[in-house]
Amino acid sequence: MSNSVSYQVHADIPPSYFAKLFDFIYKQYLAPQRQRFSNLEKQTTLTTQQITYTVLDRQGNETVQVLLSAGDQTINVTITPLDPETPQTTINEAEQDIIIATRIFEEKARKATWYFAWREGENIVPEKVKEKEKSFRRLFLETQILFFVVFIVLGMALFLVVFSVYPEWFWIAPLVLIAVQFAFVFFSNRIIARTGDWTITPQNPIIHFLEYHLPVGAFRTLDDFKQTPPAQLAAIKREVYEEIIAERGEIDCFHAGKIFNKYNVSCNENLLVAKKINVYELVKKVADKFGYKVPKIVVSNTMTPNAAASGPSPSRGIVLITTGLLVQLEEPEIISVLGHEFGHLKGRDPLILYALVSAEFLFRFYVLFMFFPVVFVSLLFFVYFWAVMTVIFFIAKFFEARADLTSAIMMGQPNALATALEKIGFQRLLFERTPNFRLQEWIGLDSHPPIYWRVARMQELEEPVEIKHPLITSIKEVFRGLTQSL
Repeated sequence: MSNSVSYQVHADIPPSYFAKLFDFIYKQYLAPQRQRFSNLEKQTTLTTQQITYTVLDRQGNETVQVLLSAGDQTINVTITPLDPETPQTTINEAEQDIIIATRIFEEKARKATWYFAWREGENIVPEKVKEKEKSFRRLFLETQILFFVVFIVLGMALFLVVFSVYPEWFWIAPLVLIAVQFAFVFFSNRIIARTGDWTITPQNPIIHFLEYHLPVGAFRTLDDFKQTPPAQLAAIKREVYEEIIAERGEIDCFHAGKIFNKYNVSCNENLLVAKKINVYELVKKVADKFGYKVPKIVVSNTMTPNAAASGPSPSRGIVLITTGLLVQLEEPEIISVLGHEFGHLKGRDPLILYALVSAEFLFRFYVLFMFFPVVFVSLLFFVYFWAVMTVIFFIAKFFEARADLTSAIMMGQPNALATALEKIGFQRLLFERTPNFRLQEWIGLDSHPPIYWRVARMQELEEPVEIKHPLITSIKEVFRGLTQSL
């Protein structure tokens, strides 16, 4: 392969930040990795930013040459293979380097950015600058595998208590626990609904966003910038909502500036981004593609980009979206991620995994304990438990891979899902450059396949996607991905 590849990486920063972005890529991302990059050069003028470098393979051989230049809200990237036999994986990794570096910088830039979100129709919504995921939400999101593991641990503790106090009930207790677990799975949509910050309805479908990128010209790096105190951010948000959103419905620099001036911050139109997103319509587009009615929609006001679907079936489903996903991803990417979540609902993945974990649970106490009780009082139990968990999490990867494939088939945008995965999972992509870490991602206690594999898989698909048996295809490809990492 010898032809150059050119593309653009969108950076969610104002033009005035680009000089610092290029400094960061050059000094803090490329320069420290001398084993991977060589021939680094950076050229800066009053109007342009440009970086050139060469990518090395693990043997130190030059593989591709990369040229970066600043565009309008984008980084223009040109990758030129230095050998006709350069593998596509090398090109893909060179592309991902720029995405990873840009996303790391954007994370730093958020220290110097005010992010405010409101659901239309709310009176006052307290700003949650830093929010830990609520425990019930963490249990019930995605394929609910964490929820099942928690029940396994609780079940072990329960049996120790029952066996000691009421030994005659020992053999009935597993069935009771399985029934209770099923009730939680069946009503998980209602539990998740109570953990969201906002409920999206046809009557109130819109989330308003205000981003204001504070001037950082006086700071050498964004690490030197001090974040605005949370109490001050809450006060600003309250005033913006009461004096602008509630009165006018739109945000502009003239009116926002009157509020910012109270906190010794002037409003620059080039640093202000105001938008509103009809979340209900986004979800409805995906639901229509799947032929389902619109499920219950809740939004979590946190800047961590994520989405999840839960519930035992499409008719009892719920979709949770974070404001970080709505802000950081483009509309086709958001739709492709929602397609992945609807894929979980379509496949009834929570119920399948519930059945799988329940079967192991019953086998352990009605078969293994009866014939091999010594296992439960020896180190062999920990070996058995670790092995079972590894198998269950590996099987969960089948359903995550199928959800990706289902999104590609139903939404017809596999490349949009690939770019969304790169943006959401950029930190894992960086770690997955290490071969040992890649193997760990396959056999570790994580229900998701490695990001690099999911991205490459979506990029290799052609549009439109036609696959008759997504689950069987996904199982085969997951095993192939595992063997290739060995």
